[in-house]
Amino acid sequence: MPRSKAALPALFALCLANTGHAEEPQRIEFLNPAGTTSKLPFSEAVKIGNQLILSGQIGISPKTNKLVQGGFSAETKQTLENIKQTLARYDYQMKDVVKCTVILTDIKNFPEFNSIYREAFAYPYPARTTFAAESLALNAQIEIECIAFQ
Repeated sequence: MPRSKAALPALFALCLANTGHAEEPQRIEFLNPAGTTSKLPFSEAVKIGNQLILSGQIGISPKTNKLVQGGFSAETKQTLENIKQTLARYDYQMKDVVKCTVILTDIKNFPEFNSIYREAFAYPYPARTTFAAESLALNAQIEIECIAFQ
């Protein structure tokens, strides 16, 4: 059964109750850049208390709204830059990221991805899951979603 945004606070309250936490449900905010209305059926980010959950990012240039040229490396760097900029919009930083999910269209790019990823994050690195999928939106070669916490 589809859930409405109005039902989500009750869902989180139930989750908290089932985990034994006596806390009240935290405020949930569905975020998109100020002044924008997206036609896409998802939020750029969702904030629950001090946790920021980002939707998946791909290597789209904010200037052109198209995938950057230059192959996997260029897409990966742009994807990580997009994550950094999205975090900054909500007063978070890369050091606040605690979990990443990475989707590659070719698992053979895993070593190259790791090399670039090490430049974006410092030790201790966020927890991470990486897997390959047949294809991604707009024929991207990589997509990354993150969870940040302050």
